[in-house]
Amino acid sequence: MPKNVKPVYYGDYLQLDKLLDSQQPHSKQYGPEAHDEMLFIIVHQVYELWFKQVLHELRAIYKEFRAEQLDDRALQLVAHRLRRVLTIQDLMNDQVGVIETMTPQEFLEFRDYLVPASGFQSIQFKELEIILGLTRDTRIAFDQQSFYNRLSEEHRVYLEELETHPSLFDCVDQWLARMPFLQFDDFSFWDVYQQAVQNSLDRDEEIIRQNAADDGQLETELASLQLNRDNFSALFDNERYKSLQEDNRVRLSQRAMLSALFITQYREEPAFHLAHQVITSLAEMDEKLTIWRYKHAMMVQRMLGTKIGTGGSSGHDYLRRTTEQNRVFKDFFAMATYLLPKSALPELPSAVRQALGFYFRHDD
Repeated sequence: MPKNVKPVYYGDYLQLDKLLDSQQPHSKQYGPEAHDEMLFIIVHQVYELWFKQVLHELRAIYKEFRAEQLDDRALQLVAHRLRRVLTIQDLMNDQVGVIETMTPQEFLEFRDYLVPASGFQSIQFKELEIILGLTRDTRIAFDQQSFYNRLSEEHRVYLEELETHPSLFDCVDQWLARMPFLQFDDFSFWDVYQQAVQNSLDRDEEIIRQNAADDGQLETELASLQLNRDNFSALFDNERYKSLQEDNRVRLSQRAMLSALFITQYREEPAFHLAHQVITSLAEMDEKLTIWRYKHAMMVQRMLGTKIGTGGSSGHDYLRRTTEQNRVFKDFFAMATYLLPKSALPELPSAVRQALGFYFRHDD
């Protein structure tokens, strides 16, 4: 039984008249229309539609993280919506191939009519970056100095105000830092993990000393092992960890990093299933965004070579540098530095395992 009172017509519901009339090639104002400008417009409009949907999902995810309590029901919803974002990102990455069907000469037929418009004026994409946690001081120098000067006053004020709010990264950090199992009765994950790390590194050193072919190899491998020891030491030392944060080598708080490690290494525990999915999805979202930037950079190099961008950036060089610099959840990738093999992990006390599991009692 339909719930609507007024019948719905397909074209009216989707506002197709408005949608399909919104492609207006700029080149035809100056002469014959450049054939491939239609493709260029549609591809970027589709990107903006997907940005709108991704923002729709991220705002809902952000709302859950900002709530007073993030229980398993909410976490399930977060994991589900993150998977949807990942699927959309796959489409966005594949879409680069569509615009690459346009040759550089076909692009040059209309490119100079677009000055000074540029893709970095996409307010939705910048909003997406800000919501995720890309702060102004972590952007490359061109973005820090020039980006906001190239926006309308309305858009500049909107994005600058958005930067004053906690980001999704901030919320995730706080969520991880709240995890109670790092200290459980007389069990301290920090203590047992440090001992497990020490045992693992000592075994590595023994293997190196027994198998080195000569003194040169021994010295090189021991130096590499010492770097691993230093990395682990910084993880457990408050002051050294703060130094890593100050040098922008890590962004997660120390407690959040330890919690993420705990979740990742004991992800088979029932209480960690959803949390691990969320951590993995956030890392994958960062990865797919990096791939999109890389593909975009390669496409621009193919189209422009070393020419500057229409918005005044260095074109391909600018995009290449943002590919690695503009990442948010890279700590979840660097976390692999601190992982131990399952066989080297300390056994969790039964009380901790029971707290992390699901136990039901049937009363007769």
